[in-house]
Amino acid sequence: MKITKVEKFLAKSGNCKSLVIFLHGYGANGADLISLSEPISNHFPNTVFLSPNAFQPCPGNPMGFQWFPIEWLYGDKSIDVEVEIEESVTHLRNWINSQVTNYGVSPGNTLIVGFSQGTMMALHLATRGMEAFAGVVGFSGKLLKPKELSKKSKVTMPILLVHGTDDEVVPLENLNEASDALLSVGYRTFVHVSKGVGHGIGPDGLSAAIKFMKRFLKD
Repeated sequence: MKITKVEKFLAKSGNCKSLVIFLHGYGANGADLISLSEPISNHFPNTVFLSPNAFQPCPGNPMGFQWFPIEWLYGDKSIDVEVEIEESVTHLRNWINSQVTNYGVSPGNTLIVGFSQGTMMALHLATRGMEAFAGVVGFSGKLLKPKELSKKSKVTMPILLVHGTDDEVVPLENLNEASDALLSVGYRTFVHVSKGVGHGIGPDGLSAAIKFMKRFLKD
């Protein structure tokens, strides 16, 4: 697995002190979230924003990518989704660590922002690694295998979960399930519910993310 393209928004100050990495949703690409860099960068002039394409082309969408296949969409019983997820998370972790090194920052000055399937990747990565990232912001996603978080993690970080009440793709119940599981193993977990918002990012959700980032990302 290899990252083939990365959208970038460089630090407005020209001096990189922190990283924000966007993980897009199923069937999208890195360009989908990089537009969030402009409003966020007004508060973080020393931050570089990176938004990579996921590892795999998305079947049925020639312009889109997937972090892992969704088995039930295509009925391919030969796909071992659990293996695909673990491999993808491992490769993503290695790529993020390489960017941390390239830009001369630490994991503690690196924040991960995910949307939908990208949130699933971000939470899976954050709860199974040894890197203490500055935090995770997850929009419209879910925590994979929440019951596996049965003991307190050795490394924790603040996490913000944002979800719309009218999400027709990933139901709102996933927010409560993820929050309960994360809190139970020691993660500082915050939630924001966007009233009337579907499977997307509302202005209030973005404002909540910026407020969270101001608190935990050192710029």
